[in-house]
Amino acid sequence: MGPGAPAGWGPIWPPGTGPARPRRTLPNAITALLLVVAVLVGLGLGHGVWRPSDTSSSQSAGNGSSGSGNIFGQNPSGTGSGSSSGGPSDVNSIAAKVSPGLVDIDTDLSYQDGEAAGTGIVVTSTGEVLTNNHVITQATEIQVTDVGNGRTYKADVVGYDRTHDVAVLQLQNASDLTTATFGNSSKVSVGDQVVGLGNAGGVGGSPASAGGTVTALDQSITASDSSDGTSEQLAGLIQVNADIEPGDSGGALVNTNGQVIGIDTAASAGFSFQTSGGQGFAIPINQALSIARQIESGQSTASVHIGTTAFLGVLINATNVAGSGATLHSAIPGGPAAQVGLTEGDTITAVAGKTVGSPATLTTLIQQYRPGDKVQVDWLDASGRSHQATVTLGSGPAQ
Repeated sequence: MGPGAPAGWGPIWPPGTGPARPRRTLPNAITALLLVVAVLVGLGLGHGVWRPSDTSSSQSAGNGSSGSGNIFGQNPSGTGSGSSSGGPSDVNSIAAKVSPGLVDIDTDLSYQDGEAAGTGIVVTSTGEVLTNNHVITQATEIQVTDVGNGRTYKADVVGYDRTHDVAVLQLQNASDLTTATFGNSSKVSVGDQVVGLGNAGGVGGSPASAGGTVTALDQSITASDSSDGTSEQLAGLIQVNADIEPGDSGGALVNTNGQVIGIDTAASAGFSFQTSGGQGFAIPINQALSIARQIESGQSTASVHIGTTAFLGVLINATNVAGSGATLHSAIPGGPAAQVGLTEGDTITAVAGKTVGSPATLTTLIQQYRPGDKVQVDWLDASGRSHQATVTLGSGPAQ
């Protein structure tokens, strides 16, 4: 989907929503950079659940999991964990009220020979869906199954915010969908009873649900990426003791009235939260809706990307993050980089005259452009010789 926002967004945003505030990795030494470069560097959340389409492939990327589906020792049964200590006694009835407003998200990661799964929240009856950005990162195709009607739709990315881990999708040819009911996260207090719902384990079907209580507000956590040793701060989060699992990412954290007060944000293999165990985190819904309104307005910023994503077409070695530049593991055959002669072992040093200090820098620089834009790329080949060429960027998956 190109720049611009779908019609019908205005009326659904609840009054009084506050200002906005507040990721994934690859296996071994490769940071998959379908669209531009290291999707991992600088990011941490990974997909809710990642599964390789070919477990024998040495380049299965995603979040660096082995493909077993077990993340952090959790069993992705999709059954949820019921009610934690202090949680509501009527978890099932609350979940039944909320579930029709949720969707299961399945993505193809073609450049990484993998697939991934997560959850989304239906915002409008015509198919706008709110989710975590890390759920759809690097997706070459997105399919969404609406829990309310059981139908599966193809989805386009309206826009996303990598820094705050929020994305908006538009389902193709959707109508009459059941929408979620939004609460006001500024009114959430420690001790409030909550229920987390989502596509736990990526198994699809009716969302799993888990009850608990709010244990802290305005929390900051560090998401560490095991592939390259980098870390990133996620701030302003709601902390709960409900059992939020991989696959729940993008799902709903709701109050006892079934109103969405946060977006579940769960960990994946390949990185970890630097916190004690037994904790779940959610992005406050006021913050998420504020970002979503900016996306639907079509206003891009340093962190918000609107529409389709520019594509350089390289796979980057994550092992050079301590040095300078971004060293190619390979250039995607037929892609923009390959067309101008970039190949395995080359190190990109600058884009449009701006220094590339790391794979993360390359990602950020390319994200500023749109498909079809022409940019100057400087690189060193394996022997140290300098090269420069003008690259016409293609169209690729969300970063």
